[in-house]
Amino acid sequence: MIEAFEQLIVLNPWTMAFAIIIGFVLLIYGADWLVDGASALAQRFGVSPLVIGLTVVAFGTSMPEFIVSTIAAIENNTEIAITNILGSNAINTFIILGFTALIYPIASQRSSRVFDIPVSILAGLLVLFFVTYTPPEIWSCDNLGSFSLDNGAITLAGGIILLFIFCSFMGHSIHVAKENPDETGEIKVFPVWKMLLLIVLGLVGLVLGGELVVRGATGVAHILGVSDAVIGLTVVALGTSLPELATSCMAAFKHNCDLALGNVIGSNIFNVFFILGTGAVIHPLPAYPGLWLDAAMVVLSSLLVWIFVLCSKNHEIKRWHGALLVLIYAAYLTYRLMCI
Repeated sequence: MIEAFEQLIVLNPWTMAFAIIIGFVLLIYGADWLVDGASALAQRFGVSPLVIGLTVVAFGTSMPEFIVSTIAAIENNTEIAITNILGSNAINTFIILGFTALIYPIASQRSSRVFDIPVSILAGLLVLFFVTYTPPEIWSCDNLGSFSLDNGAITLAGGIILLFIFCSFMGHSIHVAKENPDETGEIKVFPVWKMLLLIVLGLVGLVLGGELVVRGATGVAHILGVSDAVIGLTVVALGTSLPELATSCMAAFKHNCDLALGNVIGSNIFNVFFILGTGAVIHPLPAYPGLWLDAAMVVLSSLLVWIFVLCSKNHEIKRWHGALLVLIYAAYLTYRLMCI
């Protein structure tokens, strides 16, 4: 039965497209259910809303990217595992912040300017380092290693480094948040049975959705004759970023996008340090043609945002900044698609 289902997905393009759509729906709803159930359960056990917001909610909102990249790494679809993250980060910054700023200027908080944005730049630089540096074999006499574009990989050691930095970042964020408490989101209250049901349904939805997206995206890439990397940068990355795009644009229409920058930068940090780190621990993530450019664009996006908020009089991303971000992404995506 399972083999027949897999053959149907691989052979029928309409089924693959339907599988991707259903997969995204399951990912989005699964993440919402998991966040609601886990947040309510954590509050019931006395966990503060502040810690819940920085852990359970933060993890839950990045669950679509995490599940897709983790399943891709387990199934050795390493290109999708990496491009899902790099593509999501590029879309988060260029498209989500760009369109949000076009609707209404985005204010920046001091913590974002001083700490979060530099850390997001570091994340992209580390990916660039890992994919250009090939470490020597342990038993080799050559202790220098070698550098070559798109010739390295995010190995087990690289994954551990990324996860260590992520844990340090989370510890710092919780410490800062406790010293400067802000308003926390309202946590829904449910009976225990409903909390557990939401958690189970959320996990099932995430796993099934991630499986459908990975298999469907891989099948589409094969039929269209393009690489998994292109599908990961476009279809998969956009699909896993849709909730953030919708939320940010709606907040901008209501002139309530003060937290948009912090949320996007935080998501980008989470994506690289935790999700890519976890994927590399599961399976080494080798470079693919064009990865250096994709990672460089992630660095450029954070660097531009940093320049915008530092040089702006009110430390905000203005409308023309947003237009520039969208135009740069359009030019980059056009170039990548022309090089297929």
